[in-house]
Amino acid sequence: MKKSLFLIGLATMLGLAGCAGNNDESKEMNSEDNQKQEQKEEDHAHMNHSSSGEVPEGLQEAKSPTYELGSKATLTTDHMPGMKGAEATIVGAYDTTAYVVSYTPTNGGEKVTGHKWVIQEEIKDAGEEEIPAGTKVVLEANHMEGMEGAEATIDSAEKTTVYMVDYTSTTDSQEVKNHKWVTESELTKE
Repeated sequence: MKKSLFLIGLATMLGLAGCAGNNDESKEMNSEDNQKQEQKEEDHAHMNHSSSGEVPEGLQEAKSPTYELGSKATLTTDHMPGMKGAEATIVGAYDTTAYVVSYTPTNGGEKVTGHKWVIQEEIKDAGEEEIPAGTKVVLEANHMEGMEGAEATIDSAEKTTVYMVDYTSTTDSQEVKNHKWVTESELTKE
């Protein structure tokens, strides 16, 4: 009898210990998810929300853009917090090829994957032909800290009109001037 009570007690303790271990693993997984989200937000915190409005050499103004200079549109993208749903004023429209790229920042930060957008004229020695996915390139853009001079991989390309926009962040009411770049598909008429 004492032996069976001992075995029942031992089994109960092991069972409880097992549950506690699973709980710790769950906490660790939640912690990892939180760290990934914080890293994504931190990556975007280093993004230059506003710019001088200067455009790369050779970039051609769009001849008949869907959204004309001075017109208003709503941003449907979320490149960074506070963009999606914000009213934008079009301050520039250019015909080019826009790329989604992945790169490791030159300042030693975490690898950035799926960054939208770098345009043809912001890639070193890009020429005029569309660069195929998988190609290694050197970035001349400085949208984020550590981007300029970084080696990147082209993830995808889209021949489109890109827009430079002014908008007010929906999260912190920060005014953003000359934001580069949003594509035509990331805007909607009001």
